[in-house]
Amino acid sequence: MLKDKFIEAIIAEDVGRGDLFSRIGQTKQIRAYILAKSEGVFSGREYLDIFAKKYDLNMEWHTDDGKPFKKGDILLYLEGDSKILLSLERSILNIALHASSIATLTSLYVAKIKETGVKLLDTRKTRPMLRDFEKYAVRCGGGVNHRMGLDDCLMLKDTHLKTIENLDIFMQEVRQKIPFTSKIEIESESIETAKRAMKAGADIVMCDNMSSKEIKEVVSYRNSHYPHVLLEASGNVTLDTIKEIALTGVDAISSGSVIHQANWIDLSMKVE
Repeated sequence: MLKDKFIEAIIAEDVGRGDLFSRIGQTKQIRAYILAKSEGVFSGREYLDIFAKKYDLNMEWHTDDGKPFKKGDILLYLEGDSKILLSLERSILNIALHASSIATLTSLYVAKIKETGVKLLDTRKTRPMLRDFEKYAVRCGGGVNHRMGLDDCLMLKDTHLKTIENLDIFMQEVRQKIPFTSKIEIESESIETAKRAMKAGADIVMCDNMSSKEIKEVVSYRNSHYPHVLLEASGNVTLDTIKEIALTGVDAISSGSVIHQANWIDLSMKVE
């Protein structure tokens, strides 16, 4: 969904037929600010800047996407029509809270493997209609996006492989039908299936729910026989296990938890 349309849908959900507060009293210019009540990594500026353009708000930023903040920091000053700004308060905070919470958790995962050079990837485990938004937040936290959808990379998961009788023939045929620039990734749950995937011509092989010992064996085989193939590890990835997985020699680690396990941080809006 385009950012402008996304913002419009968020506001329509909250304001409905009109903020009842706006029916009463006089409007005036007010100045407010967003206060950090916990520490984290900020995300959401690309979306919040749209509010300034659409609703004639003046925004004075004291942070930026991807920047860490601590409790007590003022992240943003906002100035504008009181009735408009107060009607947008929750929508603005929800965007900043949701995105910053994902960016904050992502940054913790990235920090664990920073010295290894291994990339942290997200997955397609996103909330319906929020994929672009949530994957943007992952980038703000230092992560790298995996495929955005089914149309930018062909991944053959265990469910797909059950429908394929001859993988070699399938791979020859699919190369003629998908775009030249599209990669093919094959999910493998064992060393043998990983070797088979490489032999069949996969660009990327996912080591899914393998032990570190098994992943190391796949890495060794890749290095000796198919050095051009990228290796991705996935499954049972936590803050406690991610570094051990990274040290196996894979190129990337994917985890949906950076999005669906992100607990909301604490931000609030105050009026001066």
